[in-house]
Amino acid sequence: MRVLPLIGLAVAGLAAGALEAMAVMRIDRDIPIRDLDPRLDGLRIAHVSDLHLGAPGVNSMAAWRALELLDEAAPDLIAVTGDQLSHARGADELLELLSCFHAPLGTVAILGNHDLGYVRDPFSKAGPVPDYGSVGVTLLRDETIAVEHNGAHIDISGIEPRQQEKPQVLPPYGQPLLAPWPESDADLHVVLSHYPDLFDALPPDSRDLVLAGHLHGGQVCIPWPSGRIRLSQINHGYTDGVFTRGDATMHISRGVGTTFVPVRYFARPEITILTLVPA
Repeated sequence: MRVLPLIGLAVAGLAAGALEAMAVMRIDRDIPIRDLDPRLDGLRIAHVSDLHLGAPGVNSMAAWRALELLDEAAPDLIAVTGDQLSHARGADELLELLSCFHAPLGTVAILGNHDLGYVRDPFSKAGPVPDYGSVGVTLLRDETIAVEHNGAHIDISGIEPRQQEKPQVLPPYGQPLLAPWPESDADLHVVLSHYPDLFDALPPDSRDLVLAGHLHGGQVCIPWPSGRIRLSQINHGYTDGVFTRGDATMHISRGVGTTFVPVRYFARPEITILTLVPA
């Protein structure tokens, strides 16, 4: 009989974690950019990451809730920073979801380590990369595209994740960046990188806006007087939110989905609307 209360607590805990994993929130952040072209003042970028469709759990429900929030926000550009899939079984749903992403400057995406099978997750299985172009999404694989907003020139680059570039806290992986950092002389350069650690590879004079994901804000966190203990990302220097290096800025999304376990604790899923403002 003494076991029953423990079982009840465990069930309640799992239910609470599943509910948090479905409770996608919209966060609005101003992103100060030094020497921002006045024509880009107020540009709104929706940052979406880590949908992890095809995985067991509540990721599908969270992804469709994220779409509702995107529709309400009506951003100028949508950027999706990897790990759209945890399993190939989610590919059809992913394309259906992405077909509903609409923004005047379009939707751009990169792949993540789960999309390519660079994982230790027993529930994850990569398959062929879906045809993003068939639903109007531009998939950037070490590529750069140019768009215009109010006559200003914006370059958007996507860094293809590589197994060797996984964070160095997980040996035996190697150097943080094998390919050269993408360069641009546009009025604004937005770089999509699934791994936040690659922020350290920026050239010293960079003014880039980097969007990253991967870390889920820790996904399972324990409140602590000195700050949350992020159990799944305990050794990472970057977690979630906004970071700067010189004139460069990085935003890390907590993402929408989950991996390994279908729960979140004190790491609520998010989509983020980033509004560019002068520094």
